[in-house]
Order: sequence, then C-alpha cells, then structure tokens
Amino acid sequence: MTKRTHDEGRTDDPDDDSGDVRSDQSVRHDGSPPVRTDGGEPPEDRDEGTDEETFEDDSTSEDEALSEEERQDGDEEISEEEAQEMLEGIDRKRSLTGWAAIVTSIIAISFSAFQSWLAARGFDFSATLPVVGEVSLGALQLLQVNSVHVSFALILAFILFPPTTGHGRFASRLGRIVPTLASQFGESHPITRGAAELRRFVRWLAVDPERDRVTPLDILFAILAAATAAYMVMEWQEIQQLRVFGLEAGRTVAEYLGPLGIVAEAISAVGIPLADISYPFFLGVVGVLLVLEATRRSLGFYLMVIVASFIVYARWGFLISPDMPLIGVLSIPEGTWANIIQNLWYNTENGVFGIPVTVSVQFIYIFILFGAFLEMSGAGQWFIDLAYASTGTRKGGPAKASILASGFMGTISGSSIANTVTTGAFTIPLMKRSGYSPEFSGAVESSASSGGQILPPVMGAAAFLMIEFIGVPFADIIIAATIPAIVFFFGVWVMVHLEATRAGIGGLDPADIIDIRTHLTRGWFYLVPLILLMYYLLVERLTVARSAWFTLIAIMALLSVVSAYNKRTRVPLVGTIAVIFLAQFGAYFTTGVGILDAIMGESGEALGFVDAMLSAAGSLGIIVIFVSLVTMLLRPHLETPLLQLDDAADEASERIAEVVSRPSLADVKAFRYVTFIGKSMDSGARTSTEVVVAVAAAGIIPGVVSATGLGPNLTALIKAVAGGSIVLLLLFTAIASIILGMGMPTTVTYIILVSLLGPAIAQSSDIPLLAAHLFILYFGVIADITPPVAVAAYAASGIARSNPFRTGTKAFSLSLNKAIVPFAFALTPGILLLRGRGEAARVITGADVAELSYFVPEVVIPVLGVFVGVIGLGVTVIGYLYTRTTRVERGLYAISAFLLMAPGLLLNAVFDLGGALGLVGAAPETVIVDLAMRGAGGLLFGALALKNRREADQGKRATPSGTPEPTD
Repeated sequence: MTKRTHDEGRTDDPDDDSGDVRSDQSVRHDGSPPVRTDGGEPPEDRDEGTDEETFEDDSTSEDEALSEEERQDGDEEISEEEAQEMLEGIDRKRSLTGWAAIVTSIIAISFSAFQSWLAARGFDFSATLPVVGEVSLGALQLLQVNSVHVSFALILAFILFPPTTGHGRFASRLGRIVPTLASQFGESHPITRGAAELRRFVRWLAVDPERDRVTPLDILFAILAAATAAYMVMEWQEIQQLRVFGLEAGRTVAEYLGPLGIVAEAISAVGIPLADISYPFFLGVVGVLLVLEATRRSLGFYLMVIVASFIVYARWGFLISPDMPLIGVLSIPEGTWANIIQNLWYNTENGVFGIPVTVSVQFIYIFILFGAFLEMSGAGQWFIDLAYASTGTRKGGPAKASILASGFMGTISGSSIANTVTTGAFTIPLMKRSGYSPEFSGAVESSASSGGQILPPVMGAAAFLMIEFIGVPFADIIIAATIPAIVFFFGVWVMVHLEATRAGIGGLDPADIIDIRTHLTRGWFYLVPLILLMYYLLVERLTVARSAWFTLIAIMALLSVVSAYNKRTRVPLVGTIAVIFLAQFGAYFTTGVGILDAIMGESGEALGFVDAMLSAAGSLGIIVIFVSLVTMLLRPHLETPLLQLDDAADEASERIAEVVSRPSLADVKAFRYVTFIGKSMDSGARTSTEVVVAVAAAGIIPGVVSATGLGPNLTALIKAVAGGSIVLLLLFTAIASIILGMGMPTTVTYIILVSLLGPAIAQSSDIPLLAAHLFILYFGVIADITPPVAVAAYAASGIARSNPFRTGTKAFSLSLNKAIVPFAFALTPGILLLRGRGEAARVITGADVAELSYFVPEVVIPVLGVFVGVIGLGVTVIGYLYTRTTRVERGLYAISAFLLMAPGLLLNAVFDLGGALGLVGAAPETVIVDLAMRGAGGLLFGALALKNRREADQGKRATPSGTPEPTD
C-alpha cells in the first residue's frame, strides 16, 4: 500500500515515544501515487490502443460504457465507511444506532464469551476462583450446547436482518392493493380504510425500509428462539425420555405454560388445537420454522426453498411410486410429522443440531473469532501494506500486491465477499491507475479473494466440516490443501504478470511504498499468531479448538504488550513479566501449584524442571495481559509507537467515549485495549451469525437423507446416470457445486453435495475421500466468481465502477486453473501429498519421500506439471507470453496445459467415450501412461514457448506504439 504519513512527533524508531499527540494513529496518502508505466523496458510490440487479444472481448457498447467522470471517480480509494456500507448492502444487514445497537453488541459479546468458554474449558461451566473457591453452574450436553449456539445466531439474525424492506416484487404488489381499492370504492369506504389500517399495522409489525429499526416481529422471533434453547437447557430429563417414547409423550402446551396456558386455550377455542399439542413437538416446529426464516433473511429465499423442499419431501416423498422410471428410487416410507421433527430438532447426529452445527461449535466459531481479533488488531491493513512493500514496485505491482494481500486477508476473513470489499477498497483503484482496465482490476481482486477459503492454515468453514465428515485431522487437511492453493495463487499471478507485460504496465513509484524492513520492524508481531497456529496444528498436533484458543490468547497478550510498550516502559514491562513468570515457575517447581494457589496455602506434588516450565508457560499469556494492563492503568496516556489498531476498533472507542460524555477516554490506552477486545468479540459474533444459520439450515438436508433412507437410493441413481464413468461423476459434482454455490455460502454447498453425492463418489471410484471432499470445496468456492451470480465479482465491480457481468466473466477466466486443479488432484492424489487410493489413502511420510521410485513419478512430476500447466493456461487466457499469440496457438497452449495438469481427465474421457461406443475398454491406469502424457504436454508447451520467444526476439509481430495490431 502507499506510504502512511504519521502524526507530528512520530518517528520510525519504534522506541521513540516523544510527542504530545496520539502517535499510534495514521493517515493514508490521499494523492494519486506516481506510477511507472514502463515496467523497465516495455515490449516492442506493446499495443496501447487495443485489448482485444485477452480471453474476453473488452469492447463495450455505448449503453454499457461508463462515463469518463465515473471512471475517474473509480480511480479514487473508497473510504472504510463506504466499504462497510457496500458490504452491509450486499449482506442486507441493518445499521442500528442507540439502544438497539447496544443490546445487539451485548448479545454478540455474550455469544463470543460463551464460545470462548467452550474452547477454553469445554462443556463444564465450573471454575476455581481466588478466595471464593469452586464455583459451578453445571455441565451441558452436546444437544444443549448446540441449541444455545444456534439460538444465539437466530437472535442475532432476527436483529441484524430485517424481515422485509418493502421494496421487493411481492411487497410492491401488495402495496397496490389500497390504491386499487381506493380507486374502486373511494378512500372513505370501510373496505379501503380497513385495508389501509391493515397496511399500517403490517408496516409497523414487520417492514424496515431503511434497515435501521428492530420491528416487533423481530423481537417476537428472538424471544421464541431464546425459548427453544431455554427448554433444551432446563428440561433435559424430559428430552431424554422423549428420545425413547417420542415427542407425543411430552407435556402439552397448556400444561407446560401453566398460568399462561390460558393463551393456548384461547387459541384452541377458535379451532386451532394448540393447547393439546405436545409442547416439545410445538417447540420443534417453531424452531425449524425460525431456522427457515433466519435463512431467508440472511442467506436468501433460494436456500430457504431448497431446505423447505427437503422437509416437504420427508413428509410426502412416499407418494412417489417405486415403479416410476429413474425417480422411483426416490420413493421413501411414509413418515409422521412427530418423527420428522424429532429427527430434525432433537438429534445431534443429523438435523439442525447435527454434525455441521457441532463443527461450528467446536471449530468454526473460534476460528472466526480468531480472525476477528486479528483483523481488529490492525493485522489486515498491515498485511495489505506488506503485500505492496513486497511487490508494489514490480511489473504489474499493484495487481500482484492485490493477490498477496487477498491471500493474507483470506487467512483472517474466510469470506470471499468481505475479503473482496475490504481489500479491494485499496487495491482496485491502484490497479486502475497503473493501467489495468476496470474489469480486469475487479476480476483480479475477486478472483484472489475467493482463494482465501482454500488457503491454509485457516481456510473456510467448510474445511472444518471435513474433520467430522471424513474423520481426518485438520493438520492432514492443511498439508493436502497447501500445494493446490499455492498453484491457484501462482496461476492468477502468472496471468497478472502476462497482462502487465502485454500492456506495458509497471509498478508503483518506490517513494510511494513503505520500506519493507521498516514495515516488518514495526509489525513483526502480527506474524506471531499465524506461526503459533501452524505450530500448534502441525507440530504439537493439538485439536483445532485448542490451537485456535491458544492463538487467541497470544493475540490478546501481544496487543496488550504493544499497547503498553515504548522506550520508557519497555524495561519495567518486560522485567515485571519475567519476574512473575519465574515466580510462577518456582511455585510449580516447589509446590506443584501456581503462585496464586501457593499464596492461598494450597500445595501438591512438586513438578520437574521441564513440567514446571511448561506449566508456567501455559500462564504466560495471562501474566503478560495482567502486567500490561497494570502498566496502561498507571500510565493511561503513554505513547505507543507500535500500536496500529483497525479503524473500526478506534471508532468504537471514540463512540463509547462520546456516549458516556468523556471524549478523553478514547486516548486512554487501557480503555482502547478493552474496547478492542469487545469490538473483536462483537465482530466475531456478527460474522459467525450467517455461518451458523447456514450450517443449521443445511444440516436439515442430511437429516432428511438419513431419516428417510434416501441415501442408498440416491447413490444408486447417481451411479446409474454416471454409467460407471468417473469423469461424468466428477463433472456432475462440479456442475452441481457451481449451480448450488451461486449466491449460496460455500459451507451450505459443501454440506448438500457431500450428503447427496459424497457416497456415490466414494463407492464409484478409488478417489481418496479427502480428495473428493476438497474437489467439492473447490467448485463451491468457484461459484462466487462464476456468472450469472458471481457475488464476489459483482462486489468488486461496484468498487471498480466496471460492468458487473464482464467483471465476473474475467474473474472466472483468471480462476480457470481452480476449475482444472481439482480434476488433477482427484485423479492424481500425489498432488495433495497423499499416497494410496480410496480409503487407504494417507498423507505421505518421510519414508515415502525417500522412496524415489514412488515420490518422483507420482508426486514431483505431477506437481511440476501442474505449475507449468498453469503457465500454459495463463497464456491461453491472456494471449501473450513473450509476444502475442494467435488463437490457434492459444488452443495448443490449452491442450498442453491439460496434458500437463490433468492427463488422466483426458485419458478417461476418451476411453469412456470409446467404451460407450463399444470401441475400447477401460482406461489404462499406469504411471507410465501418465508420465508419457505429461511429457507430451511439456514438449508441446516448450515448443510453443520457444517459438514465441524467437518471434519476440525477431520482432515479427511488433507494431508501432499506439497502432492497433492486426486481428487473426
């Protein structure tokens, strides 16, 4: 990113705390940075007048073209407020103020506190406090924890997302009823007045046109959501009995409500037998309907309809005759509503509280919270600046920096849209100013941002679902996903570089780039949490939840030190931490308990040196936070040159200070630190809301599949349609992933397809299970940049002021390798560092690496082939290597890319077609054939590249600057 200008009194010395103003704030460079457009020596055949040789035709009709004023406006960086407004517009969230905002934050922080306790202490809500002693609130069962988890998300969903804004097609039609009645009967007619009063009541009850108020309907739904969790927690013994005797054996609504049962009796009096319905059944129905409504609000009508259709199928799927051709296998036994609700609501194996929600409780939420803390600490902007410091001055530097920045941010957000908007607000204007077209700029950002969900170590929420669905350690998923993720970002990097070379786009002026050494000196600590996370996952092999929790503590400890550190405080700060740590070590070494317990007179068996050191190290984070907070309280206005919190955290401090009428609080470091923690917990809960609602809704689908016995029948149908062809089966999966993923969260796409297609893939091929699940994940991510519903690309086009559809098309073409690499690793597991086939596949070990007869032909060569293949794919898309290429040459480059990356795909496709025609048998599965095809692809690519280089050297296709090149 461009250089920051610091407040007066600020120096580059991190130990300098001089100056009387807040030195930990910074202001961005507002001017347009000088941009080199030569990139060194421009190619002789540079064509500034045409862009027609890119993969997509960039010509724009007059009605599609943007005005020059709009183009210039798009070159300016949008503010963080504008980016946030854009993101809220896409997410359809409310912008609340006043008490509504305060209550929402309290609920969100409570949600994060609940999840943090689960990560730190498990389901047992008890603790030992100094002086007080043991305090216990009891222990919860998995179903109870899952229900509280979902209820928090439902409450936040009803507060954050309006029922309707009154601007939709259906609402507009209803809005015409009163004017129509007035025109026919007159405004004073009782029917017209009654309709007008009803309209006024509905608007008060549920309509929020400005997205700025919580409606009475939202409050009602939030209360009902809380009631569902309260029943799970308070009536556990009754729930256990219902699992044996069924929901109809539960108390009736009238019995459970007691004095309030009169309401149920009144409803029953008008013909709705509510009073006599089993309360557990009633609450289950209400809970499922609340999940569907929250899904409609936060994720869209499309997903709600899909989930609801599965519920309808569970009840009436028996009407499908088993004798019907093809779809007869979808016939199921008749089920009752009581059994369906029991399976969907009171079950932790499937249904709303099934495996997806369990994974959210144990893994997903804590990682989202980890990302929120990292983002609010200022790491997001620091990583963006690091990307520009690393690559900004190179050829096509702004676009390359965008790729790196989006990859860094992907480890924080895990959301394609959020990543696109937050990063693109700074990267897209710089790309446009450097010479990239608006469509290409938006495409680069959205394409790279969508890769965040496949980039280890955090990846997206779907990666955590794999842990439960296929039962492999998360460390194995990280190892397997690393090479394909690197290949993807490398492929986008290649296309950006080729486009920069073709158009003669250089980098930013070095004067506008932060010095990388200075940048690392001032923010090296942002790398520590990610390094610790990798250490806990890959070296210590801790659980995902424990790894994330320890890393979360590390972030808070680091930020507390940074908030209290300057030249004057560093010696007493570090010294006090060291003394208390040594005292803690001594207490463990001599008494076997911590220093506080030792002071209280408790003792145990003395620990050895190593065990005592490890036990003391476990307390280091708390010690650091305690000492740093004391330092901040003793020196509330100390200058901290290293502290660079996210703007959102600082704005929260300022708003709270204004609310309590003490603006000076915003400068108090302890207050800012506590606000940072609160804002991070608030942000984590808000981000998690959509994910939790998504996994709760999607969990209904495998619940229906399991309860109805649909699974085996569906597997048989898919296998019959595929006809035993692994290529067709993978193509079906890829197409279904893209279609379902359009406008739908990746987690939902993954859950649906794993439930419906996962067993068929596992039974119909020898593809490793991990490879099959990563295949589904990749194509679910691709949907975010695949027209016509390329949500991430459309978000980028809003920043770039470009044509949305053309931006989506370009983003898909830049991500083309993401569509080929999954076929490559599905058919060649060595690319995932897996050895073996089917269920026997495992992550390779050192012994496998030493076995060169296996490692070289089945791992090294395929991996190299994939990397070289994406270069060929880049030439195919951009139409340029050393000089421009013809369409025929681009076709040959595409063939070479396929041969290098996925020869098995072409081989199996040819033999499947030949087998269908009765000409050949099954495709030969030998390493020799695979190597031969990759070798042919390499020779073809080499010949084409050599020919292109010679033509560039000879200047055969060079044209004068500014003169259009001839078309083919």
